[in-house]
Amino acid sequence: MASRRSFARLGIAATLLGFAFGSTPLGAAPFSFNLQRPAVLPPTCAPNARGRVTIETLGFAERMTVEVSGLPPRTGLDLFTTQVPNFPFGVAWYVGDLETGADGRVRQSFIGRFSKETFAVAIGTAVAPRLHPSDARVNPTFAPIHTLHIGIWFDSPEAARRAGCPDIVTPFNGDHDAGIQVLSSRSFPDKGGPLRNVD
Repeated sequence: MASRRSFARLGIAATLLGFAFGSTPLGAAPFSFNLQRPAVLPPTCAPNARGRVTIETLGFAERMTVEVSGLPPRTGLDLFTTQVPNFPFGVAWYVGDLETGADGRVRQSFIGRFSKETFAVAIGTAVAPRLHPSDARVNPTFAPIHTLHIGIWFDSPEAARRAGCPDIVTPFNGDHDAGIQVLSSRSFPDKGGPLRNVD
């Protein structure tokens, strides 16, 4: 039988390996917050939609876990970080996709920079790749802008309609034909999005 000292050595080695492979550093507690339906949505639009986000620090990046419930089954969703939580949203970055299961719920994790250092910058104009007719031909120049809010959109107007929502077309998916926003971090101030609380 291994001695207590051997088990202690194994525990230290496991901890060191955990740091090497990106576990949460000691003392960096996960940060969680709720997402809410936009105030502009009619009462019949996704009335039971709920969201929760948990962010864990990995050292080199963050793991953001997003949980959504209260939507129809097999509903496609698109996740963005945004400059402000409500229209017109400001600068936005496409993080990834979500799709609810048969129970109208989904839980998905993403690894990236989801902290107070999440930002976009354009120090000059350049020719932009145009994969869709609505894509810009060149970018505007702008100083660093932090995208500290979280927003979730229906992946299509049809998905929004199935949830009782207006079938408005927005650019918030890969083909720029998404539906309306269904959840956001609007309980936080415009200039104080939740990612600001993650070092």
